[in-house]
Amino acid sequence: MRENGHSMPHQVKHRAVCPRIARLFARLGLRLALRLGALAALLFGPPAAVALDEQKGEEAAIKDCDRRLCSILLDKNTKGPDLKCALTKTWDRSKIKQADTQQISWGFGDARCSVDLDLSRETLVNAMTADRVTVHIPRHTANCVVEQDGKLEKVTAVLAPKIEFHDGKAAKIWVRLKSVDGPTGITLTVKTAAQLADSLGLFHGQMIKGINRYVERHCPKTLDVAATPKGKAGK
Repeated sequence: MRENGHSMPHQVKHRAVCPRIARLFARLGLRLALRLGALAALLFGPPAAVALDEQKGEEAAIKDCDRRLCSILLDKNTKGPDLKCALTKTWDRSKIKQADTQQISWGFGDARCSVDLDLSRETLVNAMTADRVTVHIPRHTANCVVEQDGKLEKVTAVLAPKIEFHDGKAAKIWVRLKSVDGPTGITLTVKTAAQLADSLGLFHGQMIKGINRYVERHCPKTLDVAATPKGKAGK
């Protein structure tokens, strides 16, 4: 896939972000944005001795945002609040390593990223109802820490993903990394990963399938569970 005409060799091997990161961020209720941000924002390096523990309230915030996003996508009602979520996700190195591929492998330790998600309800509903529409996700900043050489390195990435929808289904995706700040080795890796994604379409098939499964399978199940009174059977 190309957006700006650039291309890169198919055999380039990078210690870049793996699809697992994207899938995990998707659980934040953010298949429409963070799933892409994760691809370019999470970084890696030599294994580290420091360990990152999941922060208190992390999972609860993810589930709440997930439920609210699903409600907007399935109800398709433009009336109501926009989607605003302060999200943080911590990944254990072993979980990240499970998604290593020939092109991409994780060489650092644990990682954690935070983002203040702010998506227009009207934009989200339009993505589900328009015959054909290109959704431009506003710039979002991912503030991350990654274990490298026994210490935590700070990395900041700014992304403005673009997703093309056909009849409510994701058809094309671009990560669109705008900037990344941090240690030189890490920033170069992130930029290369983003270029591979947007010029060669690396991960795009997985991301598109993930978005569509999120809307068609995950959201109905999530809202059904959320609406079921405690202690009673479902529908």
